[in-house]
Amino acid sequence: MIVMDVYEAITRRRDVRAEFSGDGVDADVLGRVWDFVVVRDRALRERFHAHVQAERAVFAGGLPAAEAARFRDIRIDGILDAPVSVVVTCDPDRGAPHVLGAHAIADTTLYSTCLAVQNLWLAATAEGLGVGWVSFYREEVLRGLLAIPERVRPVAWLCVGPVTALQEVPDLERHGWRSRRPLADAVHTDRWGG
Repeated sequence: MIVMDVYEAITRRRDVRAEFSGDGVDADVLGRVWDFVVVRDRALRERFHAHVQAERAVFAGGLPAAEAARFRDIRIDGILDAPVSVVVTCDPDRGAPHVLGAHAIADTTLYSTCLAVQNLWLAATAEGLGVGWVSFYREEVLRGLLAIPERVRPVAWLCVGPVTALQEVPDLERHGWRSRRPLADAVHTDRWGG
């Protein structure tokens, strides 16, 4: 059952932090959206949230005054508001020793993991769920918190759940942190700058 087409999902995709409704996520929907580590334990999420807030303070402490003032109003996570968190990891041994492309591009497995995050995000969006990527953490702290093996890299902590609404304008643009750049600035023909 397709809830939304992929182009609509791409257009509607937002990094959700403050809009989680607090409702649960149906198990059938979870099964259609991903096959990753699901974190529901409130105590684990509270410990991770405390670490994220500490990292936020570290980041804010290094900002010039004007940027620090702008950053103060930006919410960086929905860890305690979303009913489910998904931790996506990159295992360099998965598919080894013959990972296609890894002989020439060492980060091939990492790129594939990032594609899995995007696919999860689009599938969740199509199912009417919000997703927020938490990026204020130290990998070694998350690895220790969830007993992730040393060789496995935690790539993303995603907050997932039903939302009350999606913002029309992405958070960083809405708060004046970053603005969208024109597509023409991102597309080069034949050569960089072409």
